[in-house]
Amino acid sequence: MTDRRLAEQVRIVGSGLLGTSIGLGLSAKGVDVILDDVSPSSKQLAIDYGAGRAPAAGDNPGLIVVAVPPDVTASVVARELAAFPDALVTDVASVKLGPLRQLRDVGADLSRYLGTHPMAGRERGGPIAARADLFIGRPWVLAGHDAISYRRAAAIEDMILDLGAVPIEMGVEDHDRSVALVSHVPQVVSSLLAARLTDGSHAALGLAGGGVRDVTRIAASEPSLWVQILGANAGPVARILKALRDDLDTVIDALDEPDASGSRRRIAEAIAAGNTGVARLPGKHGQDARFSQLVIMVDDRPGELARLLTDIGDAGVNMEDLRLEHSPGAQIGLAEVSVVPEAEQRLLEELERRGWRIAEAWT
Repeated sequence: MTDRRLAEQVRIVGSGLLGTSIGLGLSAKGVDVILDDVSPSSKQLAIDYGAGRAPAAGDNPGLIVVAVPPDVTASVVARELAAFPDALVTDVASVKLGPLRQLRDVGADLSRYLGTHPMAGRERGGPIAARADLFIGRPWVLAGHDAISYRRAAAIEDMILDLGAVPIEMGVEDHDRSVALVSHVPQVVSSLLAARLTDGSHAALGLAGGGVRDVTRIAASEPSLWVQILGANAGPVARILKALRDDLDTVIDALDEPDASGSRRRIAEAIAAGNTGVARLPGKHGQDARFSQLVIMVDDRPGELARLLTDIGDAGVNMEDLRLEHSPGAQIGLAEVSVVPEAEQRLLEELERRGWRIAEAWT
């Protein structure tokens, strides 16, 4: 292959979702990928999927990617640094400060180590869930430290770019604080809310729409993995959860006496603060652009969704995002299409002209 940046042989230790996905993406680029894992069956499954080959005599990797659970990341990195004294080693664990401290404590060669973290994943794990395109367009943090330069770690950035991700330089403490806010706390909140669903009746759960599904989607994640992640990043996560607890107490107090002076204002301010926060999230391609939404009713018949997408394209409108939801008890789906605001009215009129029923439209 001639369109890749990475020239080194790559060894990947760990054949779970991330390790196998990295292997699939690099193998597709023609990189010689070596896969290793303490589980022979997991390693062989990843190899069967085409993520790389088994280790062999004479292997001389220039880059080693450690993709193992957080509680063993530092020990595996240290082992790989010692076993391959000429290789650059990285890991993809979701916490960075803890492993770096452990490696310093054991005297590992930190001049050849740079921790990273791809902000990509799925609710399901293992090699069977891996995808070569998992990282495309996603941020991938390079967590720098004083013992290594980014120039020395250039092969890691080459790998990230070859996988279609966007490299982001960030210190280890900043990284751990940041992921606590945008990843680790959302997991806790999602799981706690989803746990409340166990008390709901079948009739109540039958009313569930996009809102509760969006909030609880990541609650299907693996508990044992999250015990490790949250334990490794406990301080930053706990600080945010305590602030969230204070916010919840304010709303609960207002709801306990909704007619008391100031109660409705406190509730309104809580909701408005949420508006402000969500508006700060970057949109498509990391832009701050806000989009308009149209909800189109789609009959539950073969080819209807494809016809809708074709009609949107024929209207000359670029679809920025698409979400699907089924209407309970009805043979119909709801397609929420996001477009730039200036195209909303034109698309609405064109779709109505073509016979589509618009359930809702807003900016």
